[in-house]
Order: sequence, then structure tokens, then C-alpha cells
Amino acid sequence: MRRKYQLHLGARTIGLREATTAQEAVLDYMRSQGCSEQEIVRLGTDRASWRGAIYKAVPASSDFVESRHSG
Repeated sequence: MRRKYQLHLGARTIGLREATTAQEAVLDYMRSQGCSEQEIVRLGTDRASWRGAIYKAVPASSDFVESRHSG
């Protein structure tokens, strides 16, 4: 089942992705930004690192999804 995930870089929310898992969402986002597979370090089921930056995916709250589509 696919669901929406909020993507975070540090404390900043940087995007929204639909995926089956948090790891799929974060890896898809990172690849879309030009990160090569060889440079990505997986840090668990919901985060990964690229050149020291840590990206994290969390299930999106309905409030966040609504605000992204209404503005």
C-alpha cells in the first residue's frame, strides 16, 4: 500500500513523496536530487545519508498534505 511521506533534511521539511515504505521515499527523493547509489549510505528503515547530510522520511500528517495542495 502506498502512502505519503514527508521528507526532512535535518530539521527542515524538504518535500513530499508517495511510496510503499519510508526508505523507498527517502531513496527516491535523494536519487531525484542527483545522489548516486554508490554515495548513499542507508541508516535504517527511514533515513539515509549523502555526503554527511541526513535525509529522513516520516508518514505525512493530513494537515501537511492539505496545506501543500491548497496553496
